[in-house]
Amino acid sequence: VVFVAENNMYGMSVPWAKVTKLPDIAARACAYGIPGVVVDGMDVLAVRSAVAEAVARARRGEGPTLIEAKCYRYYGHSHSDPRAYRTREEEALWKSRDPIQSLARVMVELKLLSDGEFDSLDEAVNGKLAAALSFAKASPDPDPAEVLTDVYAPARTTAADVAAEAELRAQVHLAEAGLPTTVPMRTIAYSQALVEAMREEMQRDPTVFVMGEDVGLYGGAYGATRGLFQEFGPWRVIDTPISEATIGGAAVGAAMAGMRPVAEIMYVDFTPLAMDQIANQGAKNRYMFGGKTTVPMVIRTEGGAGRAIAAHHSQSLEALWTHFPGIYVVMPSTPYDAKGLLKAAIRDDNPVMFIEHKMLYREKGPVPDIDYIIPLGVADIKRPGKDVTLVTYSRMVHRALEAAKILEAEGIDVEVIDLRTLKPLDIDTVVASVKKTGRLVGVTEAYENTSFINEVMAQVNELAFDWLDAPMVRVAALNVPVPRAEVLEDQAIPNVGRIVAACRKVVS
Repeated sequence: VVFVAENNMYGMSVPWAKVTKLPDIAARACAYGIPGVVVDGMDVLAVRSAVAEAVARARRGEGPTLIEAKCYRYYGHSHSDPRAYRTREEEALWKSRDPIQSLARVMVELKLLSDGEFDSLDEAVNGKLAAALSFAKASPDPDPAEVLTDVYAPARTTAADVAAEAELRAQVHLAEAGLPTTVPMRTIAYSQALVEAMREEMQRDPTVFVMGEDVGLYGGAYGATRGLFQEFGPWRVIDTPISEATIGGAAVGAAMAGMRPVAEIMYVDFTPLAMDQIANQGAKNRYMFGGKTTVPMVIRTEGGAGRAIAAHHSQSLEALWTHFPGIYVVMPSTPYDAKGLLKAAIRDDNPVMFIEHKMLYREKGPVPDIDYIIPLGVADIKRPGKDVTLVTYSRMVHRALEAAKILEAEGIDVEVIDLRTLKPLDIDTVVASVKKTGRLVGVTEAYENTSFINEVMAQVNELAFDWLDAPMVRVAALNVPVPRAEVLEDQAIPNVGRIVAACRKVVS
């Protein structure tokens, strides 16, 4: 790689010298053990010489070079920029060193170019620019009907895949109930299911690789990449620096270049550090390039409370990621769902934020002993019922099922729906359930004021209001940073008692 820093001396209006005591960007290269070269960016031949040397070095296998080309931005940062922060004399001085004019003068002196030839070149270039501008001005505006086109790459799964997974899921539910199945099952932990998903996809597709903090020899903070490093080596299981921006940016770039990265960011609390890379670059890429690109990457992370590790490591921030068009959000609750959804996410051609829960890694459950995927955007009715629709996801599914069991003894029949994926959202399954029960309770571990369950309730209000026999009720985390003290943490996040009370309220 040859890195070129085009230093045009200003940010928007602030000069380089005002924001750093370091006169040269290239001086920073020493921190990475690579050469840092400063070159006159207004001198074409000097730039060519520096780049040629860096390219030769890279081709010899000696690593990257950072080249700082000192140049100048003639115009303002934008059309509205009055350039009040610099003098016209300064601008004139730099324009006198215009690289095209300077190169032309040298070539004329060496008799490699005549004045007439340069004028012809200049005229030809200006003609191309004029033609391009005329084409742009004459082009029609886009069809308003295309406003939603190319937000997401087409789904790889089919209706047949959805039907096949429904049949397989029924077998898993039988196994969960301790009943015999026609499909062989194994009982494994949630973390093992994730490892198996990545291993199988890495074996199936050489473009799949894993990267992140401590994912290699250590096997991941929660053991979710254990054994992959030993099997696939350091080129396909890559330990990264503690830099979420680096992880997110490298994942986006690798995906655009044809790879399928599975990048781990240790805690969902830290994903905002990579929001520009993942949300602004990765998620919006396909739409901004008119459907000509794909960004098939998975960002694995984990969230939620339960381990008393305080406000910076215990949040449920999925609503941040459901906010951005162009990225899917997946939150599995069981080993079966974790494996099948991760395999589907890796195969998908869209960015996927795959959020696990720290309290589920040791949770065990039946997993089919066959190759399978779970299509994104299909909810699962974990428990059928006729009196209340209880919608939730991730760890709260287990608490919802506990609550449903308590309520069953009181004669209240609760239907528990596990969304599994928040985007794409299977609102049809939720609406069908509400039309049957007439009541809805939404449960989430996220903050109440901005949780994703609010969006689910808004859509139910729009699509099934006439079927509601009672106001909808939400059970969410309190609007406080997740406390460190265990007694306060338990108070801050939903518990079985609060879920039971909410269901009783809608029934009454």
